[in-house]
Amino acid sequence: MFPLLLAVIYLAFISLGLPDSLLGSTWPVMYQEFSVPVSYAGFISMIIAAGTIVSSLQTDRLTKRLGTGKVTAFSVLTTAAALFGFSISHSFPALCLWAIPYGLGAGCVDASLNNYVALHYSSRHMSWLHCMWGVGASLGPYIMGFALTGGQSWNSGYRYIALLQVVLTAVLLFSLPLWQKKGKEEKITEETKIGAENESTEGAEMAASAKASAEEPAPAQSMSLLQAMKIPGAKEIMITFFCYCALEQTTGLWASSYLVLHSGMTSEQAASLASLFFIGITGGRAASGFLTMKLNDTQMVRLGQGIILLGTAALLLPLGQSVAMAGLVLIGLGCAPIYPSIIHSTPEHFGKERSQTMIGIQMASAYVGTCLMPPIFGLLANHIGAFLFPWYLLAILLCMTFSHQLVLKRTAKKAKYQQNAAPQAVV
Repeated sequence: MFPLLLAVIYLAFISLGLPDSLLGSTWPVMYQEFSVPVSYAGFISMIIAAGTIVSSLQTDRLTKRLGTGKVTAFSVLTTAAALFGFSISHSFPALCLWAIPYGLGAGCVDASLNNYVALHYSSRHMSWLHCMWGVGASLGPYIMGFALTGGQSWNSGYRYIALLQVVLTAVLLFSLPLWQKKGKEEKITEETKIGAENESTEGAEMAASAKASAEEPAPAQSMSLLQAMKIPGAKEIMITFFCYCALEQTTGLWASSYLVLHSGMTSEQAASLASLFFIGITGGRAASGFLTMKLNDTQMVRLGQGIILLGTAALLLPLGQSVAMAGLVLIGLGCAPIYPSIIHSTPEHFGKERSQTMIGIQMASAYVGTCLMPPIFGLLANHIGAFLFPWYLLAILLCMTFSHQLVLKRTAKKAKYQQNAAPQAVV
């Protein structure tokens, strides 16, 4: 049953990516129909991001109450309803209205699924699942292009994606028994493991303590944002996620403009070459799944940061367009392992009982970085110059690297303290 459930989760990650790239690929058609400035796409994007932040912070409570399977199914259904709302919209205010459930659905499913995978599956699956997100993000524009080239409107493209989400919702609803069965089997396995440990333990007090712990597990309590912020390493992991998504989104949004304004490429060349960044992320995550069999999460994050540094250096050096293109690929490859590896290491750093809360907070921080940092670079590029692009990325990278190192230091110190404070077995 486990492979079947894993296949369902892979489908869910593809569905996460399907709508993410739709707005950008469709907006050149949409804004003309609505007679609004091209910049108005930012308003819709910010509404979606705001909804995602709110729902990410509530994921812990919802998951503890309903379970990951039900939260995922309901979130995908909410997203499907929002996409259908987009498909019947014929005004800009209507899009803004439907953007609210769009963001609320996306945040819950993202945080809940990532936590579930971090708790129950290996790091390679986390990398491959995020690779599936890239597949979904690539399929979205393709489906929209199929609708537009077939003589249909952009509304039809959104409707196709909405129908796919409805089908996935049905699959998730039928898979609910699989989520429950996995939880029961894992509980039996854990109890068997504790029993075996108790039989081999020479200290009677340790055996009694383990037995009591197994019979009366402490209930997991939801934490508020303020409570979570007091956990050692929490502030630092929020900064890490903020910086990572700021770097990824800034690169994706402004790479084409940098190549045109600074490297002298034509708009057509730059648009096609900027896709190399996303190809690097998707291909890099596929490769990262194999690398995780040899490297742990911390090593994967450091490897990614080092590759991003090489890519940024390639953009900084005046060595021509070919080197700049290679730099974009390297930045994409470097981004590939960071997000899934940090997510997967959350239970290890903060404890399984706190992982859902922490992943929800990390997701919220990530979307804040997505909202704020790309527009800030736009202002800098407008008033100073696009040449700042690689320097901007470098500054974000250094901040991310420093904050992640602090996370490792704070959580390691806490783990060492708990180990020293733990009662010793009586021999």
